[in-house]
Amino acid sequence: MSTIHEIERAVSDLPPEDLSRFRAWFFEFDAQIWDEQVESDVASGRLKALADEARADLRSGRARPL
Repeated sequence: MSTIHEIERAVSDLPPEDLSRFRAWFFEFDAQIWDEQVESDVASGRLKALADEARADLRSGRARPL
């Protein structure tokens, strides 16, 4: 298993074309992990209080549509 330092060094040594491909891959990878975490938080109810508060703010005029 590689250490963070080894990974950092390997990424730093990538030629520009490979770095671009890695960057695009990592962007998608990171977005997928984020999406999975949000889905998990929604399913577990962790975001319910925030959603309820946002809806209440919108109904009371303390917020506006984006």
